[in-house]
Amino acid sequence: MRAKSLMCALLSATIATLAPSVQAQEDYPSKPVRLIVPFPPGGSVDYVARSISQKFSDYLGQSVVVENRGGASGTIGTAAAARADPDGYTLLLVFDSHAVNASLYDITYNTFESFDYVSLIGTMPMALVTSKKSELTSARSVIETAKAKPGEIKYGSSGVGGSNHLQAVAFARQAGVQLMHVPYRGGGPMITALLGGEVDMVISSLPAVIQYAKTDQANVVAIGSKERVAQLPDVPTINSVVPGYVAQSWIGMIVPKGVPKPIFDRIQTALGKTLADPAVKTKMENDGFHIVNSSPSEFEEHVRREAKHWAEIIKAEGIKTQ
Repeated sequence: MRAKSLMCALLSATIATLAPSVQAQEDYPSKPVRLIVPFPPGGSVDYVARSISQKFSDYLGQSVVVENRGGASGTIGTAAAARADPDGYTLLLVFDSHAVNASLYDITYNTFESFDYVSLIGTMPMALVTSKKSELTSARSVIETAKAKPGEIKYGSSGVGGSNHLQAVAFARQAGVQLMHVPYRGGGPMITALLGGEVDMVISSLPAVIQYAKTDQANVVAIGSKERVAQLPDVPTINSVVPGYVAQSWIGMIVPKGVPKPIFDRIQTALGKTLADPAVKTKMENDGFHIVNSSPSEFEEHVRREAKHWAEIIKAEGIKTQ
């Protein structure tokens, strides 16, 4: 009898412990959800966050608050997300740099073991953009000037290891020129520097710069996709001048490792509905963003391939943080 009583007490205690957790999953989301953007406002990741946040809030059934936490090529905001409780109230948007930061920084989290991968949201062609205060009006003029004045053309990036940086390294390598790298704390400050003439050029995602092309604040002189894009049909491709050069960026959503499956599924479903929403889809595609909306496993595999690819290039080029 005594053993039976003890077992009943233990069972009751276990049920009491599990009950709040089960109730929390059933009530999710019962408070605002934060969506961390590990970069300052104004860049590609911030663009995606602002483009999806309202509809995502509607489909999730709770306010989604965008929180910009920039610095160190996204590692500061990513570390904050890794430390957060895996309760579904902290989400994180990541892009290219997420796959390469382990090769460049002494990060406090593991790129794969610290997170669950929700979805690859989509991809964007990169664009070669020059400042109106420079005399660079085409990809060919960039190459010719760089050959005449090695190391004098300054290009901006969102930080060491970001797509703006690595794609410019690849461009210079394939074109046989030397460029000067000027890193910033995110895509927003990078674009501000370009518009102000602090740097001569950037290689940035199309959605982040297309508005400046349409308002004649900067020169989008070439596109990194294999073919011209419908949004800027008169702009040639970079590979028409640098054969074989192709550049695209990507953005996806991850969460701290261990989010309960019912909550994880709720997040994934809401994101999928958001990306399929006609208003979101039309706006983002008009800006040059290609929506993918992958499965979690497809997204994680994509990041693993990217990490391997860029780790080899970083090692070969001797790229280090400054």
